[in-house]
Amino acid sequence: MGRTNARTSWRAVTAALLAAGFVVGPVAAPAVADGSIRDDQWHLDAMHASEMWKVSQGQGITVAVIDGGFKLDHPDLVGQFLPGKDFSGSPGGVGTYGNEHGTKMAGLIAGTGKANGGKGAYGLAPGVRILPLKINTGSVGSLVSTDFLDQVGQAVDYAVDQGAKVVNISQGINAVTAFPDDVAKLNRILAAARAKGVLVLAAVGNEAQSGNPVDYPGALPNVVGVGAIDQNGTVTDESEHGPQVALVAPGMNTIAACTTASGYCKGHGTSEATALASASAALIWSVHKDWTANQILRVLINTAGRPNGGTVRTDDAGWGAVRPRIALTDPGDPGPADVSPLPADVASPSAVPSASAGSSAPAPAAPASPAESPSEVAVEAPTSQPKTESSSGSGSALPIAAAVVAGLVLVAGAVFAVLRRRKPVVPPQPPQQPAGSVPPPPPSYQPPVPPEDNPYAR
Repeated sequence: MGRTNARTSWRAVTAALLAAGFVVGPVAAPAVADGSIRDDQWHLDAMHASEMWKVSQGQGITVAVIDGGFKLDHPDLVGQFLPGKDFSGSPGGVGTYGNEHGTKMAGLIAGTGKANGGKGAYGLAPGVRILPLKINTGSVGSLVSTDFLDQVGQAVDYAVDQGAKVVNISQGINAVTAFPDDVAKLNRILAAARAKGVLVLAAVGNEAQSGNPVDYPGALPNVVGVGAIDQNGTVTDESEHGPQVALVAPGMNTIAACTTASGYCKGHGTSEATALASASAALIWSVHKDWTANQILRVLINTAGRPNGGTVRTDDAGWGAVRPRIALTDPGDPGPADVSPLPADVASPSAVPSASAGSSAPAPAAPASPAESPSEVAVEAPTSQPKTESSSGSGSALPIAAAVVAGLVLVAGAVFAVLRRRKPVVPPQPPQQPAGSVPPPPPSYQPPVPPEDNPYAR
């Protein structure tokens, strides 16, 4: 998850090292595109993407992605971007980026697989359009404080005005106590967006093993907080927990378009999970265009795969793993259009969730989650796979591209970590094109653990 932290003193040392020209944190390693990238996207197999795409690819839905810049001419994303806007105050516009994070989120949502002769990476909802909104995430040479919260608010307002139905925020900050007025302002903007029928999803953060701080905007009311699970359907060690977690989605070893030389990165974290949850909402909304944000979220909750077959919400997995295939085939009653499915203490505009709150809460009153159909489409698997190395689009230290320029500065007033650097590439705004065609159905997903423990095995 892209994030800013004003809590720990070691980040001051990090900033100093960056200013001196040192690379701090894990370096983004590319996934070498020597075969079909799609063949290694396990999360698409687990979520039965090829079956969903027969019903919905997300056509007609705009997903706004608020992040640190985008590679607009990536072959898997050409034609997927709408004209965006830059709120960062940095030169270069929305098509410049300090790292791969924003491009990767867009790719997980809307990649078309057009690269490498049709052997590229696919997003979960390749029919959607991405509204790219750039903010200062610390990757453009200046330190983030109130500007981060203010820019997120401006971007949300703009997304609403542009007709986006879903807003994806795979970013966060845990210095909320330092900026109460800015948090209150952002709260009002998010409440207004929800009142206008926009669904905002945000990452809950990746520091569960480092004090589990509450990250914002993921913990704010009117935001759907998303955590991460791995291939086994288990909540990842880094995924933060608390009452702010509403849903989880795949967030381990995901491969998507990025800005490295190969064009692909393997990543992990609640950032990735949030992008896939946003894409899931878009798939459903594309079919049920008359549903409200409350109804879309209620169906996502009702059809989620509960952890270990449970029936109540938990602080680590929320109401469970998003299963858009079930939501498309057997959604059940979407419930009232004007009532939020989130508990009142979370949905209230005046409430701010705390990581020290209770460990569980009852699920909203709604139809029980239906069982997932066991039928699958089995075909011959591609013969070649990409060679991948681990990279991180998440955590307290974000991935840093190997070839970036030094020049980050430390600004007095507050200690913030600048964990990513600027790469001043200015690709042209691509023309809009139709979404890519659906790839061949992958082999049947073989869950690595027994069905009773894996939400995607049912």
